[in-house]
Amino acid sequence: MAFEYETIDDLVSYAREAEGEYLKDIDKKGMLENTNVKGKVGTIIEASYFGYEVNSKPEPDFADVGVELKTTGLKKLKNGQLSAKERMVLNIIDYRHEATVEFNKSSFWKKNAKLLIFFYTYTRDEEGKPDYRNFQIVKTVLHEFSETDLEIIKQDFQNIKQKILNGEAHRLSEGDTNILGACTKGATAKSVRKQPFSPIPAKQRAYSLKQGYMTALVRKYIKNAKLISFTSPDELKDQTFEELLHDKFRPYIGKTADEIAEELDYQLSEAKNKLALLTSRILGIQGTALHQIEEFSKLNIKFKTVKATSSGITKESMSFGNVNYEEILEENWEESSLKMEMESTKWLLVVYQENEQNLPVLKGIRLWHVPKDLLDAEIKKFYNEVKHILNEGFEEWRVGGQTRNNFPKSDFNGICHLRTKGTNREKSMVTLPDGQYIPGHAFWFNNRFVRSLVKDLIT
Repeated sequence: MAFEYETIDDLVSYAREAEGEYLKDIDKKGMLENTNVKGKVGTIIEASYFGYEVNSKPEPDFADVGVELKTTGLKKLKNGQLSAKERMVLNIIDYRHEATVEFNKSSFWKKNAKLLIFFYTYTRDEEGKPDYRNFQIVKTVLHEFSETDLEIIKQDFQNIKQKILNGEAHRLSEGDTNILGACTKGATAKSVRKQPFSPIPAKQRAYSLKQGYMTALVRKYIKNAKLISFTSPDELKDQTFEELLHDKFRPYIGKTADEIAEELDYQLSEAKNKLALLTSRILGIQGTALHQIEEFSKLNIKFKTVKATSSGITKESMSFGNVNYEEILEENWEESSLKMEMESTKWLLVVYQENEQNLPVLKGIRLWHVPKDLLDAEIKKFYNEVKHILNEGFEEWRVGGQTRNNFPKSDFNGICHLRTKGTNREKSMVTLPDGQYIPGHAFWFNNRFVRSLVKDLIT
């Protein structure tokens, strides 16, 4: 029997009663045993908890009150923080329709203006497979977009629409936008649709809320995190987030670190990461955790201090994140966690260059994301090479007192490589699926590639 309600409050109140429940307790129709059920968590909650038939209608699930039902998994990171497991996939993008409408008439806004979100723990069994039965609902919330979020989302929608109008729906990428993404959606990467202004078939895509945004919601609703706001809705009506970011740094460009610190009434640290700490102070926070800034958290922006010598040489590579060997072996590239993370991450590259007195001078900033062409070519090949090595046999040996292995090096494609991060080998050790015990590795962008991204800022 379908759940009956009269108001949104009735609906939300009933949803909250599910908190603490396990999926095995909610499933009243034996869907856990049906391997053909797609989107198991959402399907079970919709069919068993609310008693509604699963559908793909263009209006919200609870159309009379304008509320769409969604679920999102949580995972615990090694540092103990909670994160969203993945992006939240919304409705399919009809390229022909979206090219003709304004934001308020878009399929995204009609269906997703109000989201009833069920947050659940994503757990695995002893074999590392999803343990659906023991997924637990930890929080249910009615999410409505803030004014600031909405202004950024409107800009994202316009970017997606403009690509369709330009006949470039086949070139859409999640890196094009900040919160509202256009992720691939279909049984295979070959799932395509016609687009209105080009004969080139475009991959089928759906609107999505990016992983960084979902993680920010996890921290807001579950951890009650208090974040610092960087922008205002009024500012975003006239400028993009990137333009506002440049405005923040512009007064300090061309000045030495000491001069910037003096203007900020800040004692410049003697620590190795003193320039990163100074950059944070420019942004109004202490430490180097940009997720303390609401927009940086939601837009999944990480920052890297790029240091150049007076002659323009940069020596440091840029670490992207630790490699999960099991995920690489289990996933294909198109659906991989690494691809999703690369698509949803933006890098704030802050460039300092030494002057003739060897003092670091702020030269400028660049907001960068991994472009689609790079992901689909060189990085995809790199990922598949790592997967091949893991399948065929990782090898390690000693040469001249140093450890070597057969993972791809910086000359593999001139863009990225794998290597260990940090100096404590023993603490990073992990077990490969074949039983080998090896140090954990991180994904790195090569130092020369990083320099190429900011070369116009270096003299």
